[in-house]
Amino acid sequence: MTDQAPAPYAGPQRVLSGVQPSGDLHLGNYLGALVKFARLQHEIPTFIFVADLHAITVWQDPKLLKTQVREIAAAYLATGLDPKVATIFPQSAVPEHAELAWVFNCVARLGWLDRMTQFKEKSGKHKERASVGLYTYPVLQAADILVYKATQVPVGEDQKQHLELTRDIAGKFNHDYEAPGFFPLPEPLTQGPGARIMSLRDGTAKMSKSDPSDNSRINLTDDADAIAQKIRKAKTDPEPLPETMEALSERPEARNLVGIYAALAGRTEAEVLAEFAGQGFGAFKPKLADLAVSVMGPIGGEMRRLLSDPAEIDRILADGAARAREVATPTMAEVRRLVGFWAG
Repeated sequence: MTDQAPAPYAGPQRVLSGVQPSGDLHLGNYLGALVKFARLQHEIPTFIFVADLHAITVWQDPKLLKTQVREIAAAYLATGLDPKVATIFPQSAVPEHAELAWVFNCVARLGWLDRMTQFKEKSGKHKERASVGLYTYPVLQAADILVYKATQVPVGEDQKQHLELTRDIAGKFNHDYEAPGFFPLPEPLTQGPGARIMSLRDGTAKMSKSDPSDNSRINLTDDADAIAQKIRKAKTDPEPLPETMEALSERPEARNLVGIYAALAGRTEAEVLAEFAGQGFGAFKPKLADLAVSVMGPIGGEMRRLLSDPAEIDRILADGAARAREVATPTMAEVRRLVGFWAG
């Protein structure tokens, strides 16, 4: 890499993100990502995809994958994404993602990928049994972002390292192919309050769709009764809610429930404590359950309505893929020219 400062990117601003179709979305996904996607679409051109290419880095049942893609699309729509405003599409329907990923595989360096901590976490003690795709999927992430020349990417803490890799790949491509400012160096959009929702069964573990206990999470498809029951069963401690955030910090389950209330109500945790300080969970949980049902219940109902008409979801996804390709195709054509590929 050169020590010279990179040329600034002069193209349009865009935001891009995606979710894998590998399990039910839950409250953590909603508060950490989906609700923010809905806001961003009105602030900046927004591309939101269903990451089915990423999903197959681990085995997916081919008979279920298309249904899972529709479920993610339904979640996008039910939580406020407007397909007339945001570009919503399946990753695999835009082949430029995979083509650019191959070019980037030849730009990125093994040492860069060896430093990616998520591969180590996901492959565990048997990395030799992991797919090559799981090892190189941060490179595909870079292609996802840069094929649209996205300038901003919503990321959580666990994805910041991958965004740094994207910036490294963009900078090296621009340098190696003497194309200063061709690709932007995308900036992170931090998720802010409510981004890290913890398990209802363990306040020290992040809420996850892979947790074997369904009671550990509120799924977007849960009905009102299921939501209320899961809140009632959520793990707590015997003490009443404190008056200060400092006193709350050593009580992970209590802090998680206060954080969920704050995020759903659009308030700060301190404001929630000011209202409920001194009250036990026998009083607080019913209020939280009512709030969660009022916010999340309609989302589940809308998802079920959307999924009853898969042809309409497919139409929306096909339209989004066509619009996505209008941006991706010229980017990839210019990449081919810069690399020197045969043009016919």
